[in-house]
Amino acid sequence: MSIPTLRDGSVTIRPIRVRDARALERELLANRSWLRQWEATNPGGPIGFDAKGSIRSLLAHARTGSGVPFVIEYAGEFAGQLNVSGMSYGSLSSASIGYWVAERFAGNSVTPTAVALATDHVFFGLGLHRMEICIRPENAASLRVVEKLGFRYEGLRRRFIHINGDWRDHFCFALTVEEIPQGVLRRWKDGRVPAGAGVVPEADRRAAATPQR
Repeated sequence: MSIPTLRDGSVTIRPIRVRDARALERELLANRSWLRQWEATNPGGPIGFDAKGSIRSLLAHARTGSGVPFVIEYAGEFAGQLNVSGMSYGSLSSASIGYWVAERFAGNSVTPTAVALATDHVFFGLGLHRMEICIRPENAASLRVVEKLGFRYEGLRRRFIHINGDWRDHFCFALTVEEIPQGVLRRWKDGRVPAGAGVVPEADRRAAATPQR
């Protein structure tokens, strides 16, 4: 699968390359405390991180058409990663997005721009129908991203993904292509995101704050 380079202002998403391994390792190390609480972990115990191996795995998924791995850049600097994964076609035609951005780039609309660019590519470039984003209830910054872009809230998933050493609840959001014929990025930039689209109901916030027994 050919992976495009997409830009809006100072934000670029481009195909990840094996030679990005050094920059990837450097940013992950520098942002360890910033990212640790949101990192996926192995329930079977810790495993080592191999940046080149991770990138090769992402590129292998791209070759099979099941993922689209991007580097996020801000003003030409390596700023983070965005991965479209779980891509399926036919009657489902769906995918999901995960991402991280280095702390020093926070507050520059880097993440919402990158997510909008990637979602528009998946909808209008690859022809998929639905995009999903799942976010931990404690991740206020990511919750602001889906609210800005108007991803529709779909529900609370209990103990959904193993994050930072335990199974964590997630709020899930989605968009379908029919909801945004003008594109995610254009709708956001034009100020036409429906009010309340990405807001989590208070009942689900309370439920997520109550540990399951």
